Amino acid sequence: MSNVIHCEDVKKAYGRKAVLNGVFLDVPEGSVIGLLGKNGAGKTTLLKCVLGLLKTDSGKMTVFGEGSWDLSNKAKALIGYVPQGYRPYPWLQAGRLIEYTASFYPHWNAALVDRLVREWDLDLATRVEVLSEGEMQKLLIILALGHEPELLVFDEPVASLDPVARREFLKTILEVVSERKCTIFFSTHITSDLERVADTVAVLRSGKIDFCGGLDELKDEVKRIRVHCPTGALPPLVMEGLVNSYVRGQQAILTVRGYNEGRRQGLEKALGVKVDVEDLNLEEIFLEMSR
Repeated sequence: MSNVIHCEDVKKAYGRKAVLNGVFLDVPEGSVIGLLGKNGAGKTTLLKCVLGLLKTDSGKMTVFGEGSWDLSNKAKALIGYVPQGYRPYPWLQAGRLIEYTASFYPHWNAALVDRLVREWDLDLATRVEVLSEGEMQKLLIILALGHEPELLVFDEPVASLDPVARREFLKTILEVVSERKCTIFFSTHITSDLERVADTVAVLRSGKIDFCGGLDELKDEVKRIRVHCPTGALPPLVMEGLVNSYVRGQQAILTVRGYNEGRRQGLEKALGVKVDVEDLNLEEIFLEMSR
């Protein structure tokens, strides 16, 4: 399987502020990768570098085998992009903007666009400038899907949508993936949505990809350990892969990365007490890794 996106030691700074500090990431063809990171972690910067909207300072970044900063028109035509806070041609009616966008593409799936307009209850007679944030988001998603791109890049695509609209969007994404071989790379802060559609999660932290792999793999790797020592106060706990720890008196709560049974057994042997291991959901893991 070939990689649609390839990032190798990519760096990008704004003045003295380093935002991307050596990003290594591959996005295989046909995958759905969700990009997680705190606000200001560099998610939007990374997506814009992928699309050639920002120039990287160093490293290698390719899309469809071409340098991201020098993408050909052919490669650009294979990409659909939904940015944050974008409101193009505010004087146009929504329907006119769809017609205008469609005129740039030899292949335009009018049936798909019409269906989404109906299902998402979008008023085509409304001018872009007076659309609500949620309606504008729906319109941008429709525009990105209309030419049936091979790569979809979404920057917080459901941030302005209500729960019903979010579910409809996710349903559409699943349909797109199942019907044809489409690669999707999207950033989000809504972990429950990512869990519904992504087969891979990438965590951007301190300017680097801190983890990239399957959801199950991440959940297997990060665990919460609870320790209770009835005989007295616990000493400071040191453990390989320790992410966070909270110790008070006879109780301790540890978050461990790279967990395995050997580490649990080693801790029990060292302390002479039994420890309990808990699974974490994606949101809990993200919060722990972001601290």
